[in-house]
Amino acid sequence: MSAPQRPSFSRRVPKGDNRERHVCDHCGFVEYVNPRVVVGAVCTWEDRILLCRRSIEPRRGFWTLPAGFLEEGETVEEGVLREAREEAGAELELDGLLGVYSVPRVSQVQLFFRARLRSPAVFAGEETLEVRLASWDEIPWDDLAFPTVHWALQHFEVVRDRAVFSPFANPPGETGDLTS
Repeated sequence: MSAPQRPSFSRRVPKGDNRERHVCDHCGFVEYVNPRVVVGAVCTWEDRILLCRRSIEPRRGFWTLPAGFLEEGETVEEGVLREAREEAGAELELDGLLGVYSVPRVSQVQLFFRARLRSPAVFAGEETLEVRLASWDEIPWDDLAFPTVHWALQHFEVVRDRAVFSPFANPPGETGDLTS
């Protein structure tokens, strides 16, 4: 019996496809690499918004909303609730999809919800240096971690008092680059 062949992949266009992919040189298996999904929320207690100061890279020390990567086997709603618990000890009531943002530079799709805190009792989790419930005027706009955090906050402000709203997308011409 011969030893099994070690996997060996090349980048090429598989038959019936139109873009380069990693294809196994032995069996033709195609490895599809797809965007990662980030889920998060603009969470409020009365007129204040929950912010988390990041303790991890990228953008350590900058402020963000509770958000993170969706795990396998989770719904987007379950992921949002988990991320809020992990990052801020927060229990939420989700109140609708606020925005779907595309960030092709890092191959991400980010889904942000509007949510209410069940309690103002929040605390910094493992990936968070500190948490804060900030009024609109107290948001540290120059110290927000990512463009999508700016977008979600701005979009939240538009629909803050609306019972029904349609989800937002990237602002025109914006791709989520830190320089855009």
